[in-house]
Amino acid sequence: MTNDRLFLPQGCPADIVIAPDIRLPEICIVQHAILENAAHAIIATDVAGTIVYFNSAAQKMLGYSWDEVVGKSSPALFHLPEEVVARAEMLSSELNRAIAGEFEVFTARLEDSESDESDWTYVRKDGSQFPVNLAITALRDSSGSVQGYLGIASDISERRHLEQELRIAATAFESQAAIMVTDARRRILRVNPAFTKLTGYAPEEAIGRLPSLLKSGRQDASFYLEMWRSLEQTRHWQGEIWNRRKGGEVYPEWLTISAVYDDQGKLTNYVSTFSDISNLKVAESEIHHLAFYDPLTALPNRRLLLNRLDKARQTGKRNSQYGALLIIDLDHFKTLNDTLGHEFGDRLLVEVAQRLKACIREGDTAARQGGDEFVVMLEELGSDPGAAGVQAETVAEKIRSELCRPYILQDDTEYFRSASIGISLFRAQDKSLDVLMKQADIALYKAKDAGRNAIRFFDDAMQTALDQRAGLEGGLRNALARGEFLLYVQPQVDSARRLIGGEALLRWQPPGQAMVAPNDFIPLAEETGLIVPIGLWVLDTACAALRRWAADEPTRELFMAVNVSARQFRQADFVDQVSAALARHQARPQLLKLELTESLLLDNVEEVVVKMQALRQLGVRFSLDDFGTGYASLAYLKRFPFEQLKVDRSFIRDITSDPDDAAIVRAIIAMGNALRLNVVAEGVEEDGQHGFLVEHGCRFFQGYLFGRPMPFAEFEQRLDKLAGPAD
Repeated sequence: MTNDRLFLPQGCPADIVIAPDIRLPEICIVQHAILENAAHAIIATDVAGTIVYFNSAAQKMLGYSWDEVVGKSSPALFHLPEEVVARAEMLSSELNRAIAGEFEVFTARLEDSESDESDWTYVRKDGSQFPVNLAITALRDSSGSVQGYLGIASDISERRHLEQELRIAATAFESQAAIMVTDARRRILRVNPAFTKLTGYAPEEAIGRLPSLLKSGRQDASFYLEMWRSLEQTRHWQGEIWNRRKGGEVYPEWLTISAVYDDQGKLTNYVSTFSDISNLKVAESEIHHLAFYDPLTALPNRRLLLNRLDKARQTGKRNSQYGALLIIDLDHFKTLNDTLGHEFGDRLLVEVAQRLKACIREGDTAARQGGDEFVVMLEELGSDPGAAGVQAETVAEKIRSELCRPYILQDDTEYFRSASIGISLFRAQDKSLDVLMKQADIALYKAKDAGRNAIRFFDDAMQTALDQRAGLEGGLRNALARGEFLLYVQPQVDSARRLIGGEALLRWQPPGQAMVAPNDFIPLAEETGLIVPIGLWVLDTACAALRRWAADEPTRELFMAVNVSARQFRQADFVDQVSAALARHQARPQLLKLELTESLLLDNVEEVVVKMQALRQLGVRFSLDDFGTGYASLAYLKRFPFEQLKVDRSFIRDITSDPDDAAIVRAIIAMGNALRLNVVAEGVEEDGQHGFLVEHGCRFFQGYLFGRPMPFAEFEQRLDKLAGPAD
């Protein structure tokens, strides 16, 4: 066997053999071509571990040329040193003898077997790494003596990736959320353990059936038609739904359905994930009750009253019917409180609340404003003002008489109290909420001036305030053209009191007069529609300020929050207006934050969502302003792309002294954090308030404690003080 040489790749010296003393049958050119065109890396060594053959696939896989490794290097060149050492330790334990952390780690097992196959990490010439499956075989002569070794390596990166994907999918399927997979005909194919735990149905009870086995009956056919229509159009649907467990219990869940399509675009499956949100619904209910009901009497509080009053005005606009607002004040209540104590005063207030509810119709509202002051709102009193006034006075007289009846507060002792009542009629939105409340208050004062235990209406003699309002409106109509508006900014800070941005606030300074309070002219601007051009001016001025800030290092990353009224937002070209303002001043959209109120979310929901999403694509962010004073719910927070919610200042004011306000704020912060929303507390004026908020997880703040609203120039001059050291 004298010609036992290996045909080498073209271009290599003909006298190089696989090993000087290896005697192998000569490989024909066809066999050589097979080795050179193999898809796997093939590397041969002599018995000492020096590489004697390195095929084209190996060169391509590892980045080394033939000349760089053949006759010069060991395969250890392609391995991680720490992996070689670890394999040596493992083999030493397995074979019960010392294995050197060198070439021996590749050949140790071949003493007892024909081949050894295992996974390794290869290192390319450029240092990059990838996993391979390496099969090593001993090359023996006719007598069985080892003449060298042959290694065949396959890149298993894709296999590892698929294995990882499968592990991730398996882990996801075992998650705490219920998962249900159906075929294209909606037949259940598979469910996970969380599904069984949530619904009560074992896999064998659910597989093969339709998801309708969970239907509660609370949603009608149109709900499901719309859901499947959305799935067909967008391949995705999510929302709140009521389902029924196997035992019959109905529960709320948050459901997400995704349609799955194959490479040819054919629908193959639906994957549904859902979770029980009963606890969230309870929390939402508790927050709502704390926010909108008086804890002592269980009557609606002022916030809920104003919401209902606003709705009543909107309803009256459609049907042209009058309503009435009655403000009721108990006469000499303070005397009883001081004489008998607060416990007996509270008993009296509870009894008054019960009598008020008994005096009104089911659709009317009795509320407690605070202290001993109650409010009754009457609706649908007819379209004739005279007849409406008679009905309102009849109810007021009934209330006055009921409240004059004796109260039994302790033992058998009777206590007598009377009440003064002021009445203001309204129809549609002919009066703002503030004006309506003020008119009823003025009427109440008249009733007290008349000797108490009396009823009085707001009449023409009380028109002075309305005349002043008319003068204010006249000035407001020309204020923009005359350049009388100013834009102030109030700092916003993080929990360490570092300045992170500011809220732009509108001010009106008529020439030669005192500055008009925002609460006096902004509601008027809303009612008259003037808020639209004013709002555009605010937006443009804010974008100009952002561009100016961008040129200065201390201010370039500060955001600007701008309040947007519902009327302005509902303009058909609002998205274009924002985009144009940003482009005009080359302001960064990510630093513009639009603050929306909850009332905006109640009507034309789809239109609001579309506009918000369009602006989010530009980079603009959204904040939900005055959270807790409207009707916002979890469903709204999930549906709209808000980044942050602002806790209304009315909750913050008494958090250190009022347990109810403290409970409301804690609940709002916890809910906001759970929904991954930044929570901002407004109206923070005291260190105690700030400490309470930080302790309970609030991270952002705004209020007089950190800075009052100020002109932009002053804000920019005071940057160092505003962004002062953290506590």
